[in-house]
Amino acid sequence: MLIGVNAPHFGPGGDPGLLRDWARLVEDLGFDSLMVSDHVVVTDDFADRYPEPFYDPLTTIAWLSGLTERIRLGTSVLILPYRSALLVARMTANLREISGDRFVLGVGVGWSEPEFDALGISFGDRAALTDRALSTIQETWTQLLGGDRSAIPVWVGGNGARALRRCQRFGAAWHPLRASLGELAAAHRMSGIAEVNPRISLQVSETPLHEEHRGLGIGSIEQIIEDLDRLRRLGAGTVILDPYTGNPEDLHHPEHAWRALTAIATQWKERNLAHI
Repeated sequence: MLIGVNAPHFGPGGDPGLLRDWARLVEDLGFDSLMVSDHVVVTDDFADRYPEPFYDPLTTIAWLSGLTERIRLGTSVLILPYRSALLVARMTANLREISGDRFVLGVGVGWSEPEFDALGISFGDRAALTDRALSTIQETWTQLLGGDRSAIPVWVGGNGARALRRCQRFGAAWHPLRASLGELAAAHRMSGIAEVNPRISLQVSETPLHEEHRGLGIGSIEQIIEDLDRLRRLGAGTVILDPYTGNPEDLHHPEHAWRALTAIATQWKERNLAHI
């Protein structure tokens, strides 16, 4: 099992120097991947959690590809209805080439109705728009990338049944956000899902938390390491750790998150498991 990190690239976390430090830390610690998220218009319904500036994820990944050498770079997730499918296909094909085949396209349908309204896109049509976009993108990749529609890994975000059906239809990995171990286990038993790659929280407590009241990735370092081990035994391909607490002020001082990632990397290696 591989482990990656979702880096905050918005608000105070959008400082280019901090983003560079995030990328170098993640690569130096031996993690597999660095992911970034997506918003085009920061509307009032989420501005307090994800303030401006909110950098475009594909532009950010293009820049990060020149600052890194080994880690995969991807979107967790790109909201497909917001953009022209042909444009996304060409940009992602370019990213695959300039990054040295290190790009992962995580996609989602979106959830902020005011953001859809600001962009002049039907919120009710977002699932159908996503499916049409994925079809167009994979068909275009066959032309741009030597006939291989799966040349770029696709991870489908979303925790519901429709997301799982989308994985089956497009041969994509499932990339749920903060799902429970039971939900992940049930989906993993479904046929037709290429891989399960969850994104979980990373919130470290000084003392262990009661098991009944915590989610995956929340608790003491020992509890989080055990969560990762459970996910490995379940058969997860990649786990993405998300250290963002929801408070933008914390992004001014990412040292706490960096210490947590350092501790996770160290203890995971000490368990003699195959990969970070």
